[in-house]
Amino acid sequence: MKHVLVTGGSGLLGHFLLQRLLEDGCLVTAIFRKTASSITHENLQWVEGDILDSLFLRSQVLKVEEVYHCAGFVSYAPQDVGLLQKINVEGTANLVDVCLENPDVRLCHVSSIAAINRKKGEKIIHEDVKWDPVAERSAYAFSKHFAEMEVWRGISEGLKAVIINPSIILGPGDPARSSTQLFKYIHDEHSFYTHGFANFVDVRDVVEAMVRVMNGKHWGERFIINGHQTTYEQFFKQVAQIMGKKAPTIKVPDWVAEIIWRVESVRGKLTGAKPLITKETARIAKEEHFYSNAKIKAATGITFRPLEDTLRWSCEQLIKQQCL
Repeated sequence: MKHVLVTGGSGLLGHFLLQRLLEDGCLVTAIFRKTASSITHENLQWVEGDILDSLFLRSQVLKVEEVYHCAGFVSYAPQDVGLLQKINVEGTANLVDVCLENPDVRLCHVSSIAAINRKKGEKIIHEDVKWDPVAERSAYAFSKHFAEMEVWRGISEGLKAVIINPSIILGPGDPARSSTQLFKYIHDEHSFYTHGFANFVDVRDVVEAMVRVMNGKHWGERFIINGHQTTYEQFFKQVAQIMGKKAPTIKVPDWVAEIIWRVESVRGKLTGAKPLITKETARIAKEEHFYSNAKIKAATGITFRPLEDTLRWSCEQLIKQQCL
């Protein structure tokens, strides 16, 4: 029986990854910081701990054969720069270090498409694009990039590791966290939407891709995990139709978004509250890029679920679980 360690087991991705690993007959240890997931199983052990604690990580990694590093912090708020550095970069560095102490351990590191460089006017983005250190990027993007650098360091020292870069992961999770907030936004019938495009992927497809790249032993490789690109307007309309809610009808012009993020920045500095919109989120929403999934398809043969199926499943589960 393969023994696997999962960091961030209580998050959206971690929750569905745990289910898959248990179905595959693995013995699983899942790390949580504050609250464990609702999943219970005879082959699952929940352990409270912090990835910033190297001694704790060492005690857990030495027991296992594989590590899925799902833990991370997502924020575009200026006041969270320090936390992004500590959790995403230092936490990953700690994990890489303890994995290197055990030559038999394999690592799957969950990064983000935010860590992949993009150029204005470039429609399709691939894994091999070089990072531009002087380009304007969010603190979150830089933290994910430097976390990847720690994994590449480990790979150069002999660590068997793969990196995945998922787009916005969709699925039924905590509506106060991650992409599930998008579903709550529509459920609460807000009126505004922004111009722009986004890339989405079903959480079940991300899990499938992770398991396949690990089983395929694609060490030293990096894979974009992305299913679809669509506009925010179309996304909101589809979700509203499934939920039987009113879709947002008021489009926020680009110049208004530029004003809002500046106002929110001042409000955040004065009150300490996290801004509702930042310079980065306002400008990311205007970009039109498709993050290519050609490499992961070729390497694993994976097919991605239709976006309509993902949205319907997510909405039905969220309503069933009374999460909205």
